[in-house]
Order: sequence, then C-alpha cells, then structure tokens
Amino acid sequence: MIKIETTDGPIRSSPTDNSSQGSSSTDSGTRTRSDFERLPLFAQKATRRAQQVSQPVTGPLGKAWRWIQGPADARRYRMEKGFLGKIQFYPIAVRNRLLPGRRPKILALLAYYILWMSLFVHILRQAYTVRSVGRFGTPTTLSCTSRLWGDGLTCGINGETCRPFENNTWLFRCPAGCLDTMVLNPYTIGDQEINYRSLVVGGATADEEAFNYRADSFICGAAIHAGVITDGSGGLGLISMIGEKTSYPDTTSNGISSVGFNGSFPSTFTFDRDPVLADYQDGYDDPQWRLLGVSVTFTAILSLFTTSAPVFFASVFCAGFFQVGLASNPPEAIDFNTLVSIAFSRFLPAAFMMAIMYRISIKKSLIGLEAQIEKTVLWIGGFWVGSLAHYTTEKIPIQRLTPHDLNQQPGAIAALVIIIIVLVAIVLLQAWNFRLEGRLPRYLALYITLGVTILLLLAIPGLNLRIHHYILALLLLPGTAMQTRPSLLFQGFLVGLFIDGAARWGYASILETSAALRGDAQLGSLLPAIATPLVNGSNITFTWDRPTRGYDGVSVYVNDVERFRGFQDDNMDSFSWTRHVEGLPEYFRFAFIAFGKIQGVAVADYTKAGIWHPDGSWTQMAAGASRA
Repeated sequence: MIKIETTDGPIRSSPTDNSSQGSSSTDSGTRTRSDFERLPLFAQKATRRAQQVSQPVTGPLGKAWRWIQGPADARRYRMEKGFLGKIQFYPIAVRNRLLPGRRPKILALLAYYILWMSLFVHILRQAYTVRSVGRFGTPTTLSCTSRLWGDGLTCGINGETCRPFENNTWLFRCPAGCLDTMVLNPYTIGDQEINYRSLVVGGATADEEAFNYRADSFICGAAIHAGVITDGSGGLGLISMIGEKTSYPDTTSNGISSVGFNGSFPSTFTFDRDPVLADYQDGYDDPQWRLLGVSVTFTAILSLFTTSAPVFFASVFCAGFFQVGLASNPPEAIDFNTLVSIAFSRFLPAAFMMAIMYRISIKKSLIGLEAQIEKTVLWIGGFWVGSLAHYTTEKIPIQRLTPHDLNQQPGAIAALVIIIIVLVAIVLLQAWNFRLEGRLPRYLALYITLGVTILLLLAIPGLNLRIHHYILALLLLPGTAMQTRPSLLFQGFLVGLFIDGAARWGYASILETSAALRGDAQLGSLLPAIATPLVNGSNITFTWDRPTRGYDGVSVYVNDVERFRGFQDDNMDSFSWTRHVEGLPEYFRFAFIAFGKIQGVAVADYTKAGIWHPDGSWTQMAAGASRA
C-alpha cells in the first residue's frame, strides 16, 4: 500500500504489511498512489501545499507562534460552584421548587416585568407630572448648566435680548447632581479666567443675608451654593431678577466656591425663600435615586433566579438603559414627553449594537453560568458602576479624551497614564486566559485589525479621532468573551459604560471636525491691536487699525457685556466710554467680527482684559486671547 508522506520532492512509495492494515487504511486517512493520482491536478497541488504548511515552523518565530496558540490541552473556563460552593445554587433550587415546569416560570417572569415597569413608571410620572405650586404656577425645568445670560453675542448689544434684568420672579426646578458641574473651557470674568470649576459668580458676605449672583452663573449651582436646594435631591426654587449690582463676593458654601467680581453687571438674580415652597418640595425632588433603588433591586433579584443568558442580558440591558436615559443621567429636554422621545430614539440603535455584542462576546461569559451569587455581585455590580460612570468616575480629572482637554486640565495626563497602566494589566490578564483557552490567535487578529483601522482613521485629513464612551465599550467588549470572574466584572462595567454614553449623549461620530471638538474654546484667531487709550476724566477713548482682511469690524466688551460693534464700512475705528460707576474698575476686551455668508455676525477671539482703574490709570491687555 502506498502512504502519502510530507516531502519536498515527489511522492515516494513504501511497502506496508497489507495483512496488518487491511481495509482500515482508508479510515485512518491514508491514500494509495492510484487514489491520489485519480484526484484532479488542482486537488493534488492543494494537498501537497497543505502538507507542507502543516509542517511545524522552526526558529524563534515558530516557538512564539506555538506559544500563542496555547497549550495542547487547552480548555474553556467554566465557573461552577465557585468560592461559595452549593450556596450558589440555592436560588435556583428555590425557584425550581416554587415554579416547577417551564410555563409557571414564564408567567412569573412576565408578572415580574409588569411589577417592575409599573413601579418605575409610577415613580417617574409622579415626579414629572406638571403641578401648580400655589400662587407661583408651574415650575420651569432646568438643567445643571442653565443660565440667564448666554455666551458670545447671544445677548446682543447691552444685553438687550437677555432682558428682563429686574422685577421678574419665576419658579424653577433643578435635577440632582449639579454640584460638580463645571466649565470645560476657559471662561473670562473681569480680568480672571476660570476653568474646570463651577460657574457661580457672587454669593453673600458674612454681614449680608441675600445671595446675589451674576446672571451668567449656573442657576442650579447657585441654588446649591445659596442652600435653596441640595445636590442629592435637587428640587424647587424661586428666582428673582434684581437688576444691576456692583459687587459680587467670592464665598464657599455647600461645597461650591464662587467666583468674585468687583465690577458692575446689568443683570443679577437672587432667591426668594418663601415658606410656601417647603410644602411642595418633597413632590419635586429628583426621583433618580428612588428609581435607581428599584432598578438595582430588580436586576439583582433577576440575576439570582435566572439561568437563561438571553433573558438575563436583555432584561438587565433594558432596565439599565431606561434608568440612565430617563433618570440617572438624562439628556437635556424641555419636558418629559421630549425626554421619553429622545430615550426611545437612542434605545433601538443601542439594542442592535448590544445584540451583536451578545452574539460575539457576551454570551460566551453568560451561557452555562450557574454561580448565581458571584454573577450578581460581579456582573451586576460592575454594570451599575459603569452605568453611573458620571458619578463613579467624576473624581478622575479627565473630561474628554482629546489632546486639547488633556493638555489644559490639571492632572489629566497623570490620570491617563494610570488608566493606561491599569488597562495594560487587564489586557495582559485577558490575553493570558485566552491563550490558555487556545483562542488567543483569533483575538490578536481582531485587535490588530481594529488597531490598523484606527490608524487609518487617524490619517484622514481635516478630521480628528474621538473615542466616546460607547465606542470605547464596543472596542473592549470582545476581550471579555470568557467565563472568568475578572471577565464578568469587566464585561458588566463595559456594558454599563456603553449605556451611560449612548443614553445620555447619543452616538457622536468617531471622527469629528476641529470646530466640533473645540466647542466654545478659543479659536486661535487674530486679535485687534489696541493703542493705549486716551483718558479724559470720566471718559476713555480707544482706537484701532482697520480690520485685517476677512474681518468686517470690532466688538468691544465692557465688564463682560458687549457694548459696541463698529464696522469698517461705517468708518467706525474708535470707541468712547463714560465710566459707569465711580470707584470701581472696568474691564475692556476687543475682538474682530465678520459678517456671515448669508446672515448674522461671527465673532473671533477677544483679547485679554485691559483694566481702567478707579484712579484713572490704565493697565494694557496682557498677551493672549479669551472667549466671550
């Protein structure tokens, strides 16, 4: 009989003992020469090629490849009794004893869904039902960044479009969690520039009872600072516009340090502490913590008593998505109906993406998992930590993973280095476990492909790569496709992180323009060259050269309020100002402006503030730009 051997030359024949092999030679996969020669020529060539490729690769690369392929006795990890032994199975035993058979289990699950949804919707509707608050009417729902005075040219010359400045009182409602809301780009107040802190300007001194705030302050942050609401529950407040004030002290109260301003500003607000509001406060506190308690309890109980991986994952994902999208970290919306509409518009794409992740990654961790207590602690625990990332990671000094933000935020680079070290350690742990399972080559191929794709995206001109919450989770989830305790924890956290990004912010592109990334930061544009002003008693006059090509005029800010726009076609190349309040400094900033292509006016960067002191002296603007 002829046996095919792997050689570099032609096929050789070797005699064999027919009596010892008999017909079993065909079953063992050997072919006679006549069998082989009867194959088509392309099949013969393919057979030879396969035999040559199947020879072990020698040398360092061959050893490295065999190590990557894993041990010969590679096996899949399976969590069985775990650390807690038979206690892990106790919830399933109780379930089977109380609900024997498939039909009772399905009916019980449906009843459980109905109970959870009824309780969740009841709390939500009770909190968002619009009710009249005595003589004050219905409250206006605010976000943590709501303000009365906008950025840039929003309020127009002298703030006319941001009126009324006084004699106006109205009721508002703030969500919980506004204590740590901060500006993410430099913001100018007089000659100060703040960043990564709460935008609250003013307060009350020790000998004052009223808390007065500049109108460009965060309303909810100011309400926390004044003690009108709490950060933990939000609530109702009554705001009163009191017009121009000439001093705004810097004070620290209730965890917020306000910014001081020693000049005048045309619009100021304070809070009326009417005792009638106390009777309504309980009905208007933020429901997110009560709803979180309901959702965590629901998912934990479901995890303990469910062994079906699809039921477990789909139920927990839906509960987490609507908890975040409607309560824990909802997007800004003008009313409850709009909020629900936004949540459902983002839910369907999120469910589609997670269905794909379930098939390629998540089910490998959950199918066959009966360590109920460990699953609940690790997967559900990690899931809620990730879903509440806006709280659980708020102390990490990284707001956005962009070069601009990393360079300007104190501590961001150090924090990023620590995060990278932790991620590398996790990647090495997961890679080792994949090797022991014999699956490392395919995951190396996957992540090499993803890495090359990211490099190609980086090379696209005119666009910037930005890894959002949901994208980071999608990139890392395939690396958790095994049934180990670390994988359960990592996987739950990443699914939660995906929800926190998708439900709150939607699906921003992985490639963004520089303008989109910049937001309200400085543009890096040209600045007007302002000559030393002429001071004559209570008057000061500024002059400048005609605008550079591409600009049509100059805008002037006085005490952070736009007071003048001079256009080149009107030959307006100077600005005079009369001191507004004696005894106080006044701050001047200048910027080029340009007409839009169709309509409107665009403003470039402003200069730093020049100071006209009370004694009439002048301090010229420092080098550098600022934003309105």
